[in-house]
Amino acid sequence: MRTIDKLLGAHIKLAPVLIKRAPTLTLAFDARCKSRLAATLDNGEAIALVLPRGTVLRDGDVLVADDGGLVRVVAAPESVLYVRAPDVLTLTRAAYHLGNRHTPVEVGADYLKLEYDPVLADMLKRLGASVDQVEMPFQPETGAYGGGHRHGHDETFAEDYALAQQVYGEHHGHTHSHDHSHAHAHGHDHGDCGSSCGHDHDHGHRHAHR
Repeated sequence: MRTIDKLLGAHIKLAPVLIKRAPTLTLAFDARCKSRLAATLDNGEAIALVLPRGTVLRDGDVLVADDGGLVRVVAAPESVLYVRAPDVLTLTRAAYHLGNRHTPVEVGADYLKLEYDPVLADMLKRLGASVDQVEMPFQPETGAYGGGHRHGHDETFAEDYALAQQVYGEHHGHTHSHDHSHAHAHGHDHGDCGSSCGHDHDHGHRHAHR
């Protein structure tokens, strides 16, 4: 079994014919976040992926095996939410609330894309965005998200905050009274990617405001 242990940097230019001839490795986003992975190339060859921890592979990346052979990464289609809005403000507010929950998001000129989540879909629709569940490759922004844990700490846009809390309360059974003392229970399960991806965070929030 070959071991793939190197990712070529963007500054290294290869002849297009070499990249075209390279076997491909098609992976969904979760798998592209793993630095240690047993996988199968699209030609059926079993390989071992051993990359520096924190590596996040993107569509089109070129890898090098221990025998010098090249492998090209392909982002697999997966179930995602494709989000659009009638105006820039609505799309910006949608991005704001997703970012506030540290949700991995792919940002386009006129769309947002995120992993399928019915709770987030409900929230986004209530904010005025259109949301479709589709099968598409997913390439979220890297380095600026915490892997999908959610917070209820948005204290600007008061109406949107109340709406988001209402949605999460309906789906998760959270209750909030308002008096300003916070008790947070955090359980963290960190994957290979550190702060970039693969986190499972379980946050229990109780709020009392005086």
